[in-house]
Amino acid sequence: MCFTLAGLKKNIRILKFYSGMGNPKLRFLNAFLVAFSYLQASLSHKPVVYGMPPALGVELTNHCNLKCPECSCGSELMTRNKGFMKTGLFEKIVSELGPYLLNLNLCFQGESMLHPQFFNLLAKCRHIHSSLSTNGHFLSPENADLIVKSGLNKLIVSLDGMDQQTYSLYRVNGNLETVLTGIQNVAEARSRFSSPMKLVIQFIVNRHNEHQIGQVRDFANKMKATLHLKSMQIINGNTHEAWIPSISKYARYRKTEEGYSLRSRLPDRCARLWFNPVITWDGNVLPCCFDKDAEHIMGNLLEESFRDIWNGPRYRLFRRSLLTERAMIDICRNCTSGLDINFRGRFF
Repeated sequence: MCFTLAGLKKNIRILKFYSGMGNPKLRFLNAFLVAFSYLQASLSHKPVVYGMPPALGVELTNHCNLKCPECSCGSELMTRNKGFMKTGLFEKIVSELGPYLLNLNLCFQGESMLHPQFFNLLAKCRHIHSSLSTNGHFLSPENADLIVKSGLNKLIVSLDGMDQQTYSLYRVNGNLETVLTGIQNVAEARSRFSSPMKLVIQFIVNRHNEHQIGQVRDFANKMKATLHLKSMQIINGNTHEAWIPSISKYARYRKTEEGYSLRSRLPDRCARLWFNPVITWDGNVLPCCFDKDAEHIMGNLLEESFRDIWNGPRYRLFRRSLLTERAMIDICRNCTSGLDINFRGRFF
């Protein structure tokens, strides 16, 4: 296939024709076209987009068993309704977008494993590279076996402290021993079934747990897991002092005369608008994972196809705004895209 400008429209027609046939090579062609259009949009500041998103976040539910204070869901700052995604909607998502996806992330807000049909939904994306993030409270030996055998490619378990007191400062209502045992259950199941599933331990670094980074690294090595050290997002305007770590390289924010601000230049571009939308439990299509409260709805899958939404007027207008005045978009002010060069949102 030709990747010149002259051959681009032809490639898009071919992509649409073959997409329903499940050809894996077409997923990479689609990703190439999206990347090409993002580069073109970044240079021209025109909201052009080709292809379909190669990655997707799907919110199975925004219910959660924890009350994390800097989480939109756990802190009860979320104003939108709570519920569980219906099977029919999930099937529509997989049918429409599955042929294009290089990764399907089965989480947004809430705890996905609370969904009463969780394992049935997981089985429906067996042929799509998929990942799941969980707070780790439902990883019983039986569930660990089911997850490992499900075909899931990556499991991310949040572990934000190595003793109960430290852990529960952020993971309010959480039980550290339950999570540690759950991670061990998964590690043992991976070994028992010789599973290639990647196990990731995610550690949100804050002022109370930064001294335990060495301990969590040792635990991750013992579990043969990858460790992601993640910067902490602050959504309550007056709590920075309580949470921002003293080790500056782990902090997402800098102190200014006016208070605290994101360590980012907020350039007028962001790949998330081309590569990674989010769909809420009730079918709303959002521009990215930073729109926690669904303030920027591009359309609803119960009313339109994803393709119509993706190429529709609301998406075009939002992309145009991002390419010209991103700093004016509220959800961008906590985004990790475009952070200062000496800072990374994740550490390994």
